[in-house]
Amino acid sequence: MKHSKIYPWVLVALLWVVALLNYMDRQMLATMKPSMMVDFKELESAENFGRLMAIFMWIYAFMSPISGLIADRLNRKWLIVISLFVWSSVTIAMGYAETFQQLYWLRAIMGVSEAMYIPAALSLIADFHTNKTRSLAIGIHLTGLFMGQALGGFGATIADYWSWKITFQTFGLIGVVYSFVLVLFLKEFKNSKAENLKNNIVEKKVPFFKVFGVLFSNISYWIILFYFAVPFLPGWGTKNWLPTLFSGTLNIEMAQAGPLSTITTAFSSLFGVIIGGVISDRWARRHLRGRIYTSSLGLALTIPALLLLGFGHSFTHIVVAACCFGFGFGMFDVNNMPILCQFVAPKYRATAFGFMNLTGIMAGAFITDLLGKSVDEGNLGRDFGIMAGAVLVALIVQLLFLRPKVSDFKEEE
Repeated sequence: MKHSKIYPWVLVALLWVVALLNYMDRQMLATMKPSMMVDFKELESAENFGRLMAIFMWIYAFMSPISGLIADRLNRKWLIVISLFVWSSVTIAMGYAETFQQLYWLRAIMGVSEAMYIPAALSLIADFHTNKTRSLAIGIHLTGLFMGQALGGFGATIADYWSWKITFQTFGLIGVVYSFVLVLFLKEFKNSKAENLKNNIVEKKVPFFKVFGVLFSNISYWIILFYFAVPFLPGWGTKNWLPTLFSGTLNIEMAQAGPLSTITTAFSSLFGVIIGGVISDRWARRHLRGRIYTSSLGLALTIPALLLLGFGHSFTHIVVAACCFGFGFGMFDVNNMPILCQFVAPKYRATAFGFMNLTGIMAGAFITDLLGKSVDEGNLGRDFGIMAGAVLVALIVQLLFLRPKVSDFKEEE
């Protein structure tokens, strides 16, 4: 490929913007509840708001394996472009919604379209980057997700100045325009024939049932699914309910709690993925379990953070805990695809990550609904603290049972 040494980083830059829009468009709703309650009385119930957040996650979860299968078979460039265009159009449409049911079904459609992005994007980055730069490249891409999460926190602030309708319409339009930029500059990865032979990569598509057989006969993949899913209980819990926790614990308005909560977790996660990516790439050159150790270190940091989020009461306690959680989760998150690459061949990676998304987001949908009920019962802080125990179990499983044999898995099963 022309300018092959430069383009892998150009690809990361292009997808960074898509990642930002991906999280910003979904995150804005979490902070705009007070503004939207004026027009949607159903949102006065935290349980109904949880349903609105959860439908996106359930659809996203069940579409993730399908999107992975599609990404392993079709051109990923066009999959990413179409995905961005559709979810951005849905975001615009949300600005014109007049009933709770319309919002509900638009969130469901958004779940379908956004699910198509991550497996395609991460497998594309993994193909363009070798083992020497893979974690850092994915880490930089993930900073786009966290930046989108942080900017999404300003949804409530913008909605206060203008309206929630204009907020959805404006940011949706940005995504639609950017999808045409990707048409011009985004490229699909193509191996040379010599490289295909060297890496044992066969051009023909693999039958569906063989894909399932290869993945689910691999004990290590089951371990990856488990340790990936459990941390996403607090991972999604913080994305969807941390603004509410900040508002209630610190006794501040959502217009201030939204940006404060998302900025603290998002920017600390941004540093976590960059530092975690650099450490992981260097550690992996010296030790096959270097990426696993880096990921485990990140998980370990989230445990005291969750306890402090759940049971702390002062401004300092809550903000420090949110920063610690974000940094640790970033170190964990940046290593998931690189660790997967140590156990799964390239032609199965989008599908494999799609199933990982399924388990992670099913856990997130479950906890989002549960925490909605916790808000109504006044137990949100307690349930945040309880999640620390689940993360501890995942950490132990990861360290004891996940043992790679190669740095970059290429062999056919």
